[in-house]
Amino acid sequence: MVGPRPRGHEKGFRWRSGEITRFEGLSDAIFAFAVTLLIISLEVPETFSELVHSMRGFAAFALCFALLIWFWYNQYIFFRRYALEDKTTLVLNAALLFLVLFYVYPLKFLAQLMMSQILGFGIEVHRPGGGVEKMIEGSQGSQLLTLYGLGFFAIFGVFVLLYAHAYRRRAELELDPREVLLTRSSIESHLATAGVAALSVLIAAAAPARFVGWAGWTYFLIGPLQAVVGTLGGRRMRRLEESSGKADGAAR
Repeated sequence: MVGPRPRGHEKGFRWRSGEITRFEGLSDAIFAFAVTLLIISLEVPETFSELVHSMRGFAAFALCFALLIWFWYNQYIFFRRYALEDKTTLVLNAALLFLVLFYVYPLKFLAQLMMSQILGFGIEVHRPGGGVEKMIEGSQGSQLLTLYGLGFFAIFGVFVLLYAHAYRRRAELELDPREVLLTRSSIESHLATAGVAALSVLIAAAAPARFVGWAGWTYFLIGPLQAVVGTLGGRRMRRLEESSGKADGAAR
């Protein structure tokens, strides 16, 4: 079913959701729980040395937090735009929330590993018994990047399915031509992001060991690809507006 009529909008899109639904309430709670799992430390430092040590995880926490907010914002925009509450949306949203929770620990581990190397903190873990162990062995890098990439691919794959579902119901939702075009652009945008993750997984799983690192650098393709998708969508929108303007002129 389609939710209540809108109380807001964005440029080129009329929001069809006005109140926070139970779908969104549950989603917000799960996203908040996922952020809680990212907390640098649950214990208050008792000494300044402990405080400094705990603050080493701040950069990794910031990166993870930004990614979770990205996921949450994409889901928020979807429900604001379409207000869908049917079974298909329920199943896909539940899958998204499951993946976000599953994704938290691989994301946190990879962010901590990456920031420790960049900031020169080292990748050793000091055990309570006095032992020291590396965060990861060289042979495990491909497995970590594969696990991370699969989670990233699955999350944006669900976004593709959600927007494709809304596109199929465009008549029922009474989407105008601009909204239909923006929905198609959203599908293409999420598909491009999922494609980058798939490429990363392929490199991590199949490339020789000396090239595994490229699986991580692959994610820098997201920005350029989104720029291309945005440019193509902008051109289609201008053509639509030009044709609409001509039609209005002819009607007068």
